[in-house]
Amino acid sequence: MKPRMDISSRPALVETPDGKLSLTGEWTLAGVLRTPAIRPALLAATRAKRWDLSAVTRLDSALAVLLWRLWQGRFPKEAVLSPAARAALERIAALPAPESAPDVRKEPLFTASMQRTGVFTLGIVRNMLGIIELLGRLALSVGFLCRYPKSIPWKEFSANICRAGVEALPVSALVGFLIGVTISYLSALQLKMFGADIFIVNILGVGIIRELGPVLAAVLVAGRSGSAMTAQIGVMRVTEEIDALAAMGVSVTLRVVLPKMAAMVLVMPLLVVWSCMAALLGGSLAAWRELDISVFYFFSALPDAVPIANLWIGLGKGFLFGGLIALIACHFGLHVRPNTESLSRRTTASVVSAITLVIIADAILAVLTQDFGI
Repeated sequence: MKPRMDISSRPALVETPDGKLSLTGEWTLAGVLRTPAIRPALLAATRAKRWDLSAVTRLDSALAVLLWRLWQGRFPKEAVLSPAARAALERIAALPAPESAPDVRKEPLFTASMQRTGVFTLGIVRNMLGIIELLGRLALSVGFLCRYPKSIPWKEFSANICRAGVEALPVSALVGFLIGVTISYLSALQLKMFGADIFIVNILGVGIIRELGPVLAAVLVAGRSGSAMTAQIGVMRVTEEIDALAAMGVSVTLRVVLPKMAAMVLVMPLLVVWSCMAALLGGSLAAWRELDISVFYFFSALPDAVPIANLWIGLGKGFLFGGLIALIACHFGLHVRPNTESLSRRTTASVVSAITLVIIADAILAVLTQDFGI
């Protein structure tokens, strides 16, 4: 059987017409829960001018906090307290006030915008400094390998070539082929209007070999291999494998970062050539279907329509884009904090930053090389 609560110890309150609120009994959390009508009545009587707690024999911390909040953090001007109630309330009053989170909505729009801009700018500066630091470590590792060639991590290098290059061939060929078909169909519709069907070779050749091929391969590699590199290094950070390597005296830059960087720089130009071949094949088939230009004639006229300088520009972009993607992926992976939320954020930031930087670099190179190969 449950023990019955003494009637004299039950919490009770009485409000007089003149605004006086009298509390009696033991005001504890258990007593209030057994008397459901007490708390709504207490909350409804918050406008009482005078409080009489002289008959309160016990006041625990939970009810003391409730009363203190009802009084808005200060004692009422007209309050009669029993020794037990006064002691409990003074303990609550001595506690430090909780810090409230800043309300961004109350800040002016201009101030909030400036704060976000400043945080974004500082983040870019920190990432740039981290990338420069990583480049310095890579230079030191290359110098070390030049002096001690037997320390070259061939297994890690070949494994990254397989993951970043060989396994990316099917998807890059498929996407390149479809892009070539799309561009060829759209170009054929316009060339038919002016009777310039033969210039489909020039449009596809220059556009794909010089611009679309390198950018297409870079975007695919950044989304596929770049994110995988960031996630792999990030998981090593979460599981403390990076710290274990450092504790054993193994260079993380030499064993983890450098093989990924070297493999990406090597395979990106090859992926660019592979994507361009698939795109040109798709474009030639679409030109054969729409403009009645044979595939044999398309590839026979391609060397005369597209100077060899465009191929070198495309390969150079492949080298540059591969280095940028690997560098950014490794940088964000090394800065993952030991929690899963940071891992997801850094992986997303790695892909977005790599694609953005690739497009910016391609735009700059397009302006700088506009007089070459045309």
